Amino acid sequence: MYYLQGETMETIARHLGVSRSSVSRLLAYARESGLVRISVAPAPGERGTLAGELNQIFGIHTTVVRVRDFDTGVNRLDNVAKVAAERFLDMIEPGNVIGIAWGNTTAEITRHMPPVEVEDTTVVQLNGAASASGTGVRYIDTTISQAADALGANMVHFPVPAFFDYEETKKAMWRERSVRTVVDLIERADVALFGVGAFGGDIPSHVYSAGYLEESDIAEVRREGVVGDICTILIREDGSYSDMAINHRASGPTPELLKTIPRRLCVVAGEAKAIPLIGALRAGVVTDLVVDDRTARRVLERIRTTGLR
Repeated sequence: MYYLQGETMETIARHLGVSRSSVSRLLAYARESGLVRISVAPAPGERGTLAGELNQIFGIHTTVVRVRDFDTGVNRLDNVAKVAAERFLDMIEPGNVIGIAWGNTTAEITRHMPPVEVEDTTVVQLNGAASASGTGVRYIDTTISQAADALGANMVHFPVPAFFDYEETKKAMWRERSVRTVVDLIERADVALFGVGAFGGDIPSHVYSAGYLEESDIAEVRREGVVGDICTILIREDGSYSDMAINHRASGPTPELLKTIPRRLCVVAGEAKAIPLIGALRAGVVTDLVVDDRTARRVLERIRTTGLR
């Protein structure tokens, strides 16, 4: 009555013989339980819009989320995550393998996912989470388990460090059957969900704020022109990454591997992530993007200023 017939809550309340507040609670429950899902179709004419410009430059599918000028970083992320959760669900089909990278952004997205039960799906962790100070299990488990619970999916963790101390150790681990099984699953993924990390911002990226990198590592990558990361693979603004030694120790999928996954949803909130997002776009790892309007505008301004695409 509310969504399809356009009836007001007052009219529905009279029809059902209940209070308006009861109708409001029922409608909220319908959204939260997944009984009702709302999606927004792309505008028929995108020419001249922020989304249209990004799509034209990078050959992607963009959703730009309007945020209020006075919103905090937390509120902005929450608004973007709500839209991204719906966009993410629209990309998933029965039988899919779904790779999710851990981070503040993906944690918020999975928190907003309503239960939808997609048959025969598997959610796999894209990058390791252990560090010298802990296993990272509690942090990553929330993100992966929320997505798996919402989809009724199998859940596969990746029990390795975010960054190995030695490249040789990583190579040895990749030969272990238990690790190889997860890597093989990641390589067969149909959909990937990830954000971009940045050195600064209202909400610091977890990889930099939680001790995953030593101070000496951070100083080194700054000298190398790193602006952020994708799935803990560090990138420059021009999208390059392969010549940095630290990336040979990282457990996350390289942009080269990510590009083999058919659908890749990148979600970004906050202007501090504009330049790392440009790096991700230039690396070609994004097929679908959800971004707030201020960050989208900042990306386009930066591209016009540098003259590079």
